[in-house]
Amino acid sequence: MAFPNDPSPSTSSSPSPRTSPRGFGFVSQPSRLSVSSSSSPSSPSGSALSRFAPRLMQSQSQPAKRKKSSLLVAQRWRRKGFLIWTALLAFFFLMNWWMFSRLQDPTLHPSRTAFHFHFLRTTTTTITKHHLHNFTTRNTPHNVMLSRLRALAAHALAEAVRKPEPLDLWRETLEPATSWKPCAHHRSWEPIEGNNGYILVSANGGINQQRVAICNAVAIARLLNATLVIPKFLYNSVWKDVSQFSDIYQEEYFINYLKDDVRIVKELPVQLQSLDLEAIGSLVTDSEVMKEAKPSFYVKKILPILLKNGVVHFIGFGNRLSFDPVPFELQRLRCKCNFHALRFVEKIQETGALLVKRMHGNRVNASLLERSLLGHFAEQPIKVKAKKNKPSKYLAVHLRFEMDMAAYSMCYFGGGKEEEEELEAYREVHFPALTHLRKTTKVPSAEFLRSEGQCPLTPEEAVLMLAALGFKRSTQVYIAGAKIYGGKSRMAAIKHLYPRIATKETLLSASEIEPFRNFSSQLAALDFIACVASDAFAMTDSGSQLSSLVQGYRMYYGEGNLPSIRPNKRRLASIFSRNATIEWKEFESRVRKLIRQTKQVNERPLARSVYRHPRCTECMCKIEKMTSR
Repeated sequence: MAFPNDPSPSTSSSPSPRTSPRGFGFVSQPSRLSVSSSSSPSSPSGSALSRFAPRLMQSQSQPAKRKKSSLLVAQRWRRKGFLIWTALLAFFFLMNWWMFSRLQDPTLHPSRTAFHFHFLRTTTTTITKHHLHNFTTRNTPHNVMLSRLRALAAHALAEAVRKPEPLDLWRETLEPATSWKPCAHHRSWEPIEGNNGYILVSANGGINQQRVAICNAVAIARLLNATLVIPKFLYNSVWKDVSQFSDIYQEEYFINYLKDDVRIVKELPVQLQSLDLEAIGSLVTDSEVMKEAKPSFYVKKILPILLKNGVVHFIGFGNRLSFDPVPFELQRLRCKCNFHALRFVEKIQETGALLVKRMHGNRVNASLLERSLLGHFAEQPIKVKAKKNKPSKYLAVHLRFEMDMAAYSMCYFGGGKEEEEELEAYREVHFPALTHLRKTTKVPSAEFLRSEGQCPLTPEEAVLMLAALGFKRSTQVYIAGAKIYGGKSRMAAIKHLYPRIATKETLLSASEIEPFRNFSSQLAALDFIACVASDAFAMTDSGSQLSSLVQGYRMYYGEGNLPSIRPNKRRLASIFSRNATIEWKEFESRVRKLIRQTKQVNERPLARSVYRHPRCTECMCKIEKMTSR
């Protein structure tokens, strides 16, 4: 196959007959000492030389021929020797690769796999039989290989009981001379009347996508001098939640907090409600607005429609406003909306406070972050178990490993043919476009997707990452997420290494969680609160909107004391690819180095989301600390 960047084939003509292959194309010239064939017969010595020349040349040429012959023989043997050694080396590496590949695929020779792990048991005496007896219980390479690493992790955690935790485990990595403070609530512009028309938004996705759409809509309304109608939420076949804005956020608080920035109303005026917005051209879908469109697009394309019809209705509106270039005050307004104006309703705040306090215990003073999240419930003590009266730390982990995520990723997670058929059936119902794509186009293999970091981390992989980072076995771990794909068998890996596991379902009584059942967005809001308020937060999918918003909220209110662990899945995949042979010390070292590098984000990179990286002058105030000389 020819590729655009490939050089074109050579079109040079065949070599000239006079071109010497050894002379790199140069024609040899007669030597000054060579005998000329045109010797003059009148030369005084010509006849004498002609008589003795044949004998002389013959006598001189015989040793030369013998020498040349021996050289040719030596060259032939050298070539043969080189070819033989090359063949032997190639055969050695081929056999070595074949043997390792057979060892790593237990489905080919179960008996050899059993022998391999028997050898491991007998040579690695520090690992107990209790950790290794289930190595070959499932004939899937993924599970077998992770079982080995989980056994090594269990041994490492048992040895680490008396060792101190890494110094940076519970704190961010920041420049020592710099600190950042929230200041998105400051403003320097005048209120607007919003008299250019009304903006409606019907946001799609889950609570986190909807939150981004709300704040982007606030910025667009300000940009176009329009009045924003409280956004509506579209029903989604995956989330199956009928919740609307007022079921999740405090509507009056939202309107009043932003009243000096943008005019917001609850309903469209009566005279406009009867309009057929599609017929008059006021309906704008995501297909008509490019992802992360610049503000100039809205001024050039949307404002004329708004001025003509008095109303514009955005359908979907997912990530339809860029992050750079955006005017300073407009960017600040987005942060003000996300970090200040969107307050959860009291029902969610009260239950969220129960989660946080049952994990933390009753702390003396609520932090700025807790007051922002929980309102007056942050200050109210609750009844907790006696052992929880003492404040304690906890780690929150967002396991983005629900069935919809597993199916959409098109990855393989070690469940064999049963898993493949189950996920394909789910795709046919919920993601028909993906099913059509798989049938009509050659899609990347699951192995390639994993090597490129396109697969979500499984619970097994997530727990290995945490153990490598140095979290002790006694660490409290809050697991956020909906129903984990694989259920109890998947969660067993985490519970085996970290028995102090909690979820919203285990922390809340049946009566406390009942008002939220069948409302996935409200349940996600509870997870959001528990993750934001944690002492350390780990995500397993950096593309998750919830994880991104949690990281941003912690960065905005955390004063550099609330670390977020955001793994590079592509680099992590390269580490896991050696799981059949890698030793724990090397695994631990490589994972820590990887996470340390991803934690060192001191200021928002260009074009990155302000919801994920609010540490920029538009959203926060940079304070230089005085250093003593």
